[in-house]
Amino acid sequence: MSYDVKDKVVLVTGANRGIGKVIVDFLVKEGVAKVYAAVRKLESANSLVEAHGSKVKPIELDLSNPSTIHAAAEVTQDVQVVINNAGVLRNSTPLDKDAIESLTFEINVNVFGLIHMAQAFAPILKKNGGGAFVQLNSIASIKTFPNIATYSASKAASYSITQALNELLKEQNTLVLSVHPGPIATDMADSAGITEMAEPPSLVAEGIIQALKNGSFHAYCGSLAKNIGSAYQSFATSIVETSISEG
Repeated sequence: MSYDVKDKVVLVTGANRGIGKVIVDFLVKEGVAKVYAAVRKLESANSLVEAHGSKVKPIELDLSNPSTIHAAAEVTQDVQVVINNAGVLRNSTPLDKDAIESLTFEINVNVFGLIHMAQAFAPILKKNGGGAFVQLNSIASIKTFPNIATYSASKAASYSITQALNELLKEQNTLVLSVHPGPIATDMADSAGITEMAEPPSLVAEGIIQALKNGSFHAYCGSLAKNIGSAYQSFATSIVETSISEG
């Protein structure tokens, strides 16, 4: 099913910088009614309010703190689209001494945070007609990169959860979108040491909006992601996007 964000109320996590900030900018250009800029510290969204005025409403939300997620849901009952963009990354291989610590940290935000977001906001989306739930999963959820192996593992887990949400939320007419960017020019790319490969965050924002309009489940954003996605999509279409009986 196709989904147009025009005149819709959207919530974006991690909205104050990087990909999240650019997503907010693009949503306003697309004519949304309002964007809840979900951030850990309200003052970090000041520049968005200065740029877009009353179109943007900052709200406190920390994916590592479930109470803030559920509190945010209580005061955003008009939300029609959720874009769960926030995430964390640590540079750890499986052989590093801090590998378990890194994976625990990343799972807590990238996976448990997603689950709490779905539990908190799926009922709101249902009440408001279905809407859309968008999850930023990274190309690393499909192809593991050794130097960020624990991050890749956490994103593979979040991708798995997103697949389940895709099947479950169809019943309430919610479009689920799994977004797989390649290296994108953000602070996270700098910390991962892939700055030279990084492409503009606008590719992700554009990819999300177009994928929603196309009614797609997968969006591959950036050159590397599109190359991997073109090889993967046949499997994704015939297996990942198809309901298979558990029996």
